[in-house]
Amino acid sequence: MNTRRFLSAVCAAACAAALVHAQQPTSIAIRAARLFDGKADASIADAVVVVQSGRITAIGSRLAIPNGAQVIDLGDATILPGFIDAHVHVTDESSNDWNADTVAGLRRTIPEQTLRAAEFARRTLLAGFTTVRDVGSNDYVDVGLRNAIASGLAVGPRMQVSVHALGARGGHCDATGFPYERFGAEPGVSSGIASGPDQFRDAVRFQVKYGADVIKVCATGGVLSLGDDVGASQVTQAEMDAIVDEAHRLGRRTAAHAHGAEGAKVAIRAGIDSIEHGSFLDDEAVRMMKERGTYLVPTLMAGEYAGGRRATRNYPPEIAAKAIQALDGRSSAFRRAVAAGVKIAFGTDSGVSPHGRNAEEFTLLVEHGLTPAAALRTSATAAALLGVDRATGTLEAGKDADIVAVPGDVLRNIGATERVQFVMKGGKIYRNDAANAVPKS
Repeated sequence: MNTRRFLSAVCAAACAAALVHAQQPTSIAIRAARLFDGKADASIADAVVVVQSGRITAIGSRLAIPNGAQVIDLGDATILPGFIDAHVHVTDESSNDWNADTVAGLRRTIPEQTLRAAEFARRTLLAGFTTVRDVGSNDYVDVGLRNAIASGLAVGPRMQVSVHALGARGGHCDATGFPYERFGAEPGVSSGIASGPDQFRDAVRFQVKYGADVIKVCATGGVLSLGDDVGASQVTQAEMDAIVDEAHRLGRRTAAHAHGAEGAKVAIRAGIDSIEHGSFLDDEAVRMMKERGTYLVPTLMAGEYAGGRRATRNYPPEIAAKAIQALDGRSSAFRRAVAAGVKIAFGTDSGVSPHGRNAEEFTLLVEHGLTPAAALRTSATAAALLGVDRATGTLEAGKDADIVAVPGDVLRNIGATERVQFVMKGGKIYRNDAANAVPKS
């Protein structure tokens, strides 16, 4: 009798489990008033995107809803591909007080850095950015965060990371402005600081050994470093040739921080994949970029925040002067690159600006002459730069279900990208404001 009861209970449980499984939606259908696929110049009306097993299976206007599908009706909204940011620093964030940031950074433990980074990654995803490229970190926090997100232990965008950015001694990617060995031994290859082609090859290998997906190099001076000229070339041609050659040999793409034109040309000649910032690019530099297919990641937001237009930053005098200099140069350089037909990939330098506000870059792109559709397409261009365009960056059947939605018609109001209300990454919903709305009484 007990055996019969046991078998009956097992059977009942199995049947119940089968029924529950059968009742689970096999697909999700997302509807909205319009959709921009990341490729076209216009949106489509009465849009439907069908998602199954984490991938887009169908997309179009007034598509039939599959039987048993969960329907998400976003109403008067625009469906978009998940945004892609090719230049972030997820592991830190500046405030308006440089001195306070410096002291806090010195006191902060690695576990605290990691927890802060996880929060910055969460904000970034909820702002609609489903993939990012982190181009400079410390203490392998970027590697750990990337792995934690990929394994489901943390919430954030897919990440490509560079571990340590490479640079010349005394350059932008070195720690400058403080007395000798104030903070310990002089940095070397393990921290990305090298001299000569052989050391730089070893530095590339070191970053790859410890988890780098991409190799970042500081080709020129920078704004937020204390001891260099913002436009000065800092890496020799032989050194840059070695960096790019070794990275490409190991299957890694490359990015060069470059404000100055001459340092950018060194990187372009070497076959760098992207120029970051490009504040002082001249006609020759943009011509070379066009001829070689080099991408520009303009990071217009960095200039806005560091240069004082969107924040009042209290910098040491040498940094404040460079911030204004870079801000004054970047707009004409960007327009020069666009006019020459250089490929523009979306990137913000978030970390200089607050994480989660990355979409402000879209508005700046439009203010600098791009149409809203062209500004949105820079995200798809970023996917190509990162080498992930076969999986994401546009809304197409067969691609990962990285989908966001913003209110209204984004092609009429690009600022809507700053008010994301729906986020799906790989078929999993991370944000749906409509589902959390309180019904009107």
